[in-house]
Order: sequence, then structure tokens, then C-alpha cells
Amino acid sequence: MVVSVSVVLLLVLLAAMLMRNRSLKPSHAVVCILLGFCLSSTSLAPTIQSTLVSTASLVGTMRP
Repeated sequence: MVVSVSVVLLLVLLAAMLMRNRSLKPSHAVVCILLGFCLSSTSLAPTIQSTLVSTASLVGTMRP
């Protein structure tokens, strides 16, 4: 668990630094994908999933 938390924190920092650069490169996409895979194996995964589902349902009920 300690290693996965460290990897997640490292990838979050890398993704934040890459986003501040305001240029998207394939390496940035790989870092973000790895961050997603690492987050899916943590205890935050159910919270993230429920937030995304509720946001999607809210957007789906809105009318233009």
C-alpha cells in the first residue's frame, strides 16, 4: 500500500507539472494513463467512480 501511494503521489506531481507546461505530448498522455491505473487500485477508486457517475447523470438530465 505504501508503494502504491508513493507512485500515485509521484504521478500526480508529474501530471500537475506537465499540465502547467500547457503542451500536450504523448509522454504526458502516458503519465496521465498511468496515474489513472494507479488511482483505480487505491481506496479512492469508489469515491471517484461515484462522483463521475453522479456528475454524468446530472449532465444527462440538463436540457439546453
